[in-house]
Amino acid sequence: MVIGGARSGKSRFAERLVTATGAPRVYIATAEAWDDEMRARIIAHRDDRGPGWHTIEAPQDLCGALAAVPPGAVVLVDCATLWLTNRMLAEADLAAESAALIAALQGCAGRVVVVTNELGWSIVPENALARRFRDAQGRLNQALAAAAGLAVAVIAGLPVVLKGRLP
Repeated sequence: MVIGGARSGKSRFAERLVTATGAPRVYIATAEAWDDEMRARIIAHRDDRGPGWHTIEAPQDLCGALAAVPPGAVVLVDCATLWLTNRMLAEADLAAESAALIAALQGCAGRVVVVTNELGWSIVPENALARRFRDAQGRLNQALAAAAGLAVAVIAGLPVVLKGRLP
């Protein structure tokens, strides 16, 4: 698990972890392009990654995408926060969805690196929906960290190992 704030360098760090394995790389994208700015972000992420990645778009069915990963591949899920947002907007049961995601990660045939956002260091949101999302994200992050063999926080582009050892 690679966690950090917005523009902390977490995706770039996670990409380096995956690339360093030398194994076939699968990128599972959870973003949806609702506007031109988001479309530009997605294109920039794709360009930054460069060639050699098999990309699966899975804004809703992340568990299904993980089940389709071939053995021996290394997977980068970018990111759990956007997936959780998508599931919340679909009015899904977030606790059940999060539990299913942890099970899918544990059952995946490939090794998986999950990027996620740390939202708990910010101010308390002013509305109930935002507070519900922040709380669900915090619970998901705890479950991801508990299931992970390696948990790294990226702050200002610098990795800080929270659990495990860097390869």
